[in-house]
Amino acid sequence: MIRAVLCCLCCFLLEGVFGVETDEIEVPVMEGDSFTLRAGLTEIQRDDEVEWRFGSSRTRIIRIAAGNVTRYDDEKFRERLKLERQTGDLTITNVSNEHNGVYQLSIIIKNKKTIKRFAVTVYATLPTPVIFIDPSQCSERSRIVLCTVLNVEYQDKNTYRCVLNNPISNQTKQLDISGLCQTRSDCHICFDTTEAVIRLVVTALMGVAAVAAAVLLINDIRRAGRTHTIKQRRT
Repeated sequence: MIRAVLCCLCCFLLEGVFGVETDEIEVPVMEGDSFTLRAGLTEIQRDDEVEWRFGSSRTRIIRIAAGNVTRYDDEKFRERLKLERQTGDLTITNVSNEHNGVYQLSIIIKNKKTIKRFAVTVYATLPTPVIFIDPSQCSERSRIVLCTVLNVEYQDKNTYRCVLNNPISNQTKQLDISGLCQTRSDCHICFDTTEAVIRLVVTALMGVAAVAAAVLLINDIRRAGRTHTIKQRRT
């Protein structure tokens, strides 16, 4: 009997010191959106403590204690945090990839500590997929339909659908090829794979060349400015 009482007492003391942990909650969110992490409280009393931390280093980001809110200086969360004083719910706005990670919530009520963890995954905005047809197979008997994300779903006799998705959103492109590929001269949206690759490569090279030219121009302007300054100093 004494051992049972001592065991219960030890468990109670350990629970008060180290806290009770709950399962990690997964939170998916789109880049640029906002998300709210729920503390699960109805009303925070003056003697209660609520603290939010972020990342593997458990860096403090915001805290409520003795009725006061303390915000910690972290550049990635600056002007993005909204804390509900009554419930302890934390909202983060305009999220980006740097907000990926685990958020830890510590709640202390009457010397009892509870810990909750939220695994936040930020997904990039999805582009609209593109469907094109191989003109070499542009006939009534056989068609090869290609998609920029390599996933084409056949819907019915003449309809195809290209889908790009992640756990919280999707982008879909549909194509009805009725009458489009009866003859090769009518294949306005068709082009062969080689031509498609060449177009993509040329476009990419033009983009790289434009960026390189801009960098060289900026460097030349800076160099000219420094030279002019040096000449003025000598004069």
